[in-house]
Amino acid sequence: MDTGKSLKVVHLTSAHTRDDTRIFVKECVSLASFGFSVSLIVGDGKGSGAENGIEIYDVGVSSGRLDRILRAPNRVLEKAVELDAAIYHLHDPELIPIGLKLKKMGKIVVFDAHEDLPKQLLGKPYLNKPLRWGLSKAFSIFEEWACPKFDAIVAATPYIRDKFLELDCRAIDVNNYPLIRELATEDIVWPKKMDQVVYVGGLEKARGILEIVRAIGLSQSSCRLKIGGVFADDEFENDLKSLVGWEKTDYLGWLDRLGVSSVLQSSLAGLVTLHPLPNYLDALPVKMFEYMAAGLPVIASDFPLWKEILEGNDCGLCVNPLNPNEIAEAIGYLINNPKVAEHMGYNGRRAVLEKYNWDLEESKLLDLYQSLYTLQG
Repeated sequence: MDTGKSLKVVHLTSAHTRDDTRIFVKECVSLASFGFSVSLIVGDGKGSGAENGIEIYDVGVSSGRLDRILRAPNRVLEKAVELDAAIYHLHDPELIPIGLKLKKMGKIVVFDAHEDLPKQLLGKPYLNKPLRWGLSKAFSIFEEWACPKFDAIVAATPYIRDKFLELDCRAIDVNNYPLIRELATEDIVWPKKMDQVVYVGGLEKARGILEIVRAIGLSQSSCRLKIGGVFADDEFENDLKSLVGWEKTDYLGWLDRLGVSSVLQSSLAGLVTLHPLPNYLDALPVKMFEYMAAGLPVIASDFPLWKEILEGNDCGLCVNPLNPNEIAEAIGYLINNPKVAEHMGYNGRRAVLEKYNWDLEESKLLDLYQSLYTLQG
């Protein structure tokens, strides 16, 4: 395959950091490894530089959510125009307007839909109900008008892909499955694991953190809960720390990729019990597949799609994410049945090696870029 060595590609984000797993570790690194000239524009305040052969341009950190939405896109656009690339790959909804401007300049533009934003807005706790509904509807109309103008939509799930296909967009799904080489180790020694379960990810109420801390408090075993991530709200953090279950919780803070791998390898199960919000029901949370890759049985929300994956591969248990007693029972079952837990962990790891891995998704991304390269030529 012609890898497009002369084709200059720029990925743009105003909301994510330069080390974002989907944007940098997977998409940018994959494209660069196949010969594309890849740059990344970010606004994380860490300065410009280069890593893994990818030039990183920092346009400055935003002072808050409003500044990021209103002003950061113009800073990103200024740098994007200066770089004069052939293909621009956008990663945030607030960058859609600058994507339209780049299209008018004759550029190829790809929008990467990480989330279904209209659905996501319906679950925002800091917005009142009428405002949530109004914003969701308004952005849905804007999406329907703007996104068909782009050359392609890269969707993080099949559900999001199908939504854009219905809007007459050229859309593919590039699922956020794990890198095999990162977590899928063969050195899993179950008897050496510690008496602990783990959650790694965003620390917000909607992620089910309150319920899992309550669940570990209800657990009759000596099992501890390891939590890795960053709290988005001080009040929520204080509420958690007042719970009885916090005495059996070890807060690890933000973890780099090696830190994540280490805590997964020493744990008996991984938790991903997100609340049943519209944006989560059809999501494919990367943490679920990372737990599977690391050979951990998964305790997850009982959403139909997730049940199909976990029960279909016999690699986890599904529970009501709003019921701490159910979560506690699932933890207790895996702790008291280590052979079952080990078997589920093995099944999950095998499923990732066979079908839920980045190598397969990478090929979809490269095929798309090859077609865009042909279009450019």
